[in-house]
Amino acid sequence: MDAEIKAEFERNGFLFQEEEEQILQKCLSMCINYSLSPSDLVSNWEIYYLNRQLSGLVLESSHMDGLLLYIQNDMKEKLIKEEPHLHIYSSNDVDMLLNDEHDSNKEDNFESPSCLHERPFSETSNGSSTPTTNEKPSSSKNSKIINDRITPFGQRINKFVSQFTFNTQNQVTQSRSQELENEDDDVIRRVQPGERCSLHIHSSQPEPGCRFMFDRVEDRFNYLENRIKRHALAYAASGLHGEVTDATLASQNSMFAVGMVCSDGEGCLNGKSILLQGSVEHSGGQRVRLDLEKLDQFSLFPGQVIGIEGHNPSGHCLIASKVIDLMPYSDVTSLPPAKRQAIDHQPNSEPSMLRMLSMVIAAGPFTTIDNLLFEPLTELLAYARRRQPQLLILMGPFVDSEHPEIKKGTVDRTFDEIFHVEIIRRLQDYTEFMGSSARVILMPSTRDANHDFVFPQPAFDIHLPEGMKNQIAFLTNPVLFSANEITVGCCTVDILKQLSSEEISRKPAGAHGDRIGRLAAHLLNQHSYYPLYPPFESVPWDLSLSPEALEIPSIPDLLLLPSDLATFVKVLTIGEGNEGETIKCICVNPGRLSKGIGGGTFVEINYNGDPESTNASVIRI
Repeated sequence: MDAEIKAEFERNGFLFQEEEEQILQKCLSMCINYSLSPSDLVSNWEIYYLNRQLSGLVLESSHMDGLLLYIQNDMKEKLIKEEPHLHIYSSNDVDMLLNDEHDSNKEDNFESPSCLHERPFSETSNGSSTPTTNEKPSSSKNSKIINDRITPFGQRINKFVSQFTFNTQNQVTQSRSQELENEDDDVIRRVQPGERCSLHIHSSQPEPGCRFMFDRVEDRFNYLENRIKRHALAYAASGLHGEVTDATLASQNSMFAVGMVCSDGEGCLNGKSILLQGSVEHSGGQRVRLDLEKLDQFSLFPGQVIGIEGHNPSGHCLIASKVIDLMPYSDVTSLPPAKRQAIDHQPNSEPSMLRMLSMVIAAGPFTTIDNLLFEPLTELLAYARRRQPQLLILMGPFVDSEHPEIKKGTVDRTFDEIFHVEIIRRLQDYTEFMGSSARVILMPSTRDANHDFVFPQPAFDIHLPEGMKNQIAFLTNPVLFSANEITVGCCTVDILKQLSSEEISRKPAGAHGDRIGRLAAHLLNQHSYYPLYPPFESVPWDLSLSPEALEIPSIPDLLLLPSDLATFVKVLTIGEGNEGETIKCICVNPGRLSKGIGGGTFVEINYNGDPESTNASVIRI
């Protein structure tokens, strides 16, 4: 093709003297990237040549950069004419977003999901809702600025689409944000503060600035041994099973053993490689092979602590007749008050507001892979301004170490500068706009480039202005907290995806199982945010810090598990409480706010006392 390009230039009177190979290589790249034929490229060169009033007919390498900009701007103008709803982000747009200007143009450009409720919807076959009318187009006034850039994120027509709604049949009480969503007066919304939610942290370990990479074999041994012993004590206290015995002893009688599932090799579990490791107290830490042929159903993974009913006639293989994977909860209703850390002492004075909470939940990355403009985060905050939730929960990564520009080292700012400018400043503007009633929670991820690479992970150590300290809270990973007496557990490590690749299961013929729900239930059954052992190589597990931080002491009302798996909102049923009632927990995977070069998903929840009357929506940007 480079020969055709050269021939076309010479046919039109243009000559090559120096740097011919370099010029042809650039021309070839233009043809490939912008789908141009040699004749189209030469036509664009002639227009550029005449407009710039260049002299001479000799092609120079210095002319190629100007020709490239001309072609880019020409293609951009054609796209604007063909796609009236296409938004072209320019340097003016970026300045507007960073300065958080509250004007009418911004309200038009950053339309919130509340606008979707103000016009008719059409239901698709998969239950998602799409607007029946087009949105107001927005475009940049200065489309010829060199810094203009067409981002695929800006090419969407519908900014927010309700992808899935949980409990649509229940008529939940409208929150203040829903009552105000039709109000267009920005000033009115600012001077009407909403109800402020209470916030308590049940654990805050490890502390910021802690020392890590001092993990010892002894720490891991003690952690695993204590897990097995706690399960054995809980099974014994329940009175539903026999006395815990040594599974490695040969016996024709039925026995009940407690131990940890492990593999006899390096690979994943299979039906022939499953071993049960007992505690030092009952079996000296020895292992025995498990035979699961008699079981109709089971779900096992390495590191899972289970109870086994069966017999071991030879002393070398435990033939299982029943597997118990749920460790009983001694008290599912409360935590010891000593473990609670109050963020403030301003609970809601109205009893009717207790056990009611409106939340918007999102997980990173918060910017697309083609830039560091954080456009999805800007859209999310615009949505939150409209809906006015009491609590905005943001989970990392914020400065994603997997972002192409960060991995290549091409950014001209430090990671801390990116975090403060792109994240903290936007959140400060958000809280100032929303007033004192708004609350924001930030949780780190092991993928955050500006934070400690360790799990469990301390909170961000950020010094905020005095006015913001009671509105923006930095929590550990994982964490258990409560807001308006609603307990929320959260872990930003993608444990669901890791369990899905390690789990081995069997279900009865013809039975339909919920695999995602089963994976999430494993965490509650095991009382652990990370029950998998050995951990994935990507997880910097350090048990010298705070192994109790990985424990789930009680079943939370909400369990937030951001993952690369499919976004979902599910109600999990976990055993029974002290009086025989069924205990339920809403498990949420908000997905990723950005996926590749496009927008992702987040979740809005209105919790109203219990899962049956709670409404949740998965929103796709």
